[in-house]
Amino acid sequence: MNPAPPPGPAAPRPPLVLTEVKYSLPEMLQELTAERAAATFAMEKLDQIEIGKLFKAKAPRRVKPKK
Repeated sequence: MNPAPPPGPAAPRPPLVLTEVKYSLPEMLQELTAERAAATFAMEKLDQIEIGKLFKAKAPRRVKPKK
């Protein structure tokens, strides 16, 4: 078996170089602002609230007293 190399400083890694940008940040932010202002975004938020209500624990109802 080969012994493990002694602990020491790790070999320096070359810095990451960004070679391609698929989307520009200003365009993405502008699109996000437009989507948030649209009525469909508001409806999605409303739907999420209504869906959450369906799964919310229901409060126990009053039990009839025993005779």
